[in-house]
Amino acid sequence: MFIIVGLGNPGREYKYTRHNTGFEVIDKLSYDHNINMNKNKFSGICGEGMIGGEKVMLLKPLTYMNLSGNCVGAAVEFYKLPLENLIVCCDDINLPVGSIRIRKKGTDGGQKGLRSIIERLGSSDFPRVRIGIGKKPDRMDLKDWVLSGFMQEEGTDIINAVTDAGDAVGMILKCNIDLAMSKYNKRNKVVRNDGEDGE
Repeated sequence: MFIIVGLGNPGREYKYTRHNTGFEVIDKLSYDHNINMNKNKFSGICGEGMIGGEKVMLLKPLTYMNLSGNCVGAAVEFYKLPLENLIVCCDDINLPVGSIRIRKKGTDGGQKGLRSIIERLGSSDFPRVRIGIGKKPDRMDLKDWVLSGFMQEEGTDIINAVTDAGDAVGMILKCNIDLAMSKYNKRNKVVRNDGEDGE
């Protein structure tokens, strides 16, 4: 079994904000694979089904971003899930809009939802799919940036990124993470805004 988590904030006012791209990936996976998100468990909304021949739970924490670890940790502990079977999809301000990066493990990179999950699990050794939301403008507060909507000219790029992220999750499940990294990280080869290549 795999648990696929998308990070975001609950509530209509946050639905199309930059911080909610993880939720958007879960919505895509739910639609593409006919998985009903109709259960409330672990302080989140979830649905169970099959992707790539693997049993999965799609999970959107309803704890708000900074407490995502409470939801994810409860699910992982309940199912006694090995951490390599946890895949977290989230936004990344250090990647340009339209790009994604897949990693087997790593730091939180400043993403507070990831930070909460790492602290709750006591480990950062789980795969994650990061979706670029762009670097904040110099004179804008970070909170205001991640809670802002995408500009019209970014629309196609973010749709493509969410599509790529969902397809990448499918490839991880059907094949393996190395193949997904080879395909999608190469396709989206960019230099992160923090100066690293994001590998």
